[in-house]
Amino acid sequence: MTRDEIRVEIIRVFNELFEIENPGNDDDLREAYEFDSIDAIELLGEIEIMLASPLTQSEKKKAMEIRTINDIIDYVESLSLTRSKGSSNPGNISP
Repeated sequence: MTRDEIRVEIIRVFNELFEIENPGNDDDLREAYEFDSIDAIELLGEIEIMLASPLTQSEKKKAMEIRTINDIIDYVESLSLTRSKGSSNPGNISP
């Protein structure tokens, strides 16, 4: 996924799931939109769907640092790159 594709998808999720229209890229989600831990759990589920892959405990723990839309985009982009590198690694291909 490209950064722009991730951004579009995250904004769609915020509009549809959290009824937050056009959140600012650098707004603190907790302060500006009362985004709480329950919302964060729902967002992680949506990220798993976007990536078509479950998140590990360490990946979920890292998500606790997220505060802004840009943080979410960076997080998803990093996970996407990690997964694409893993799938292109010949050592991970089963016969």
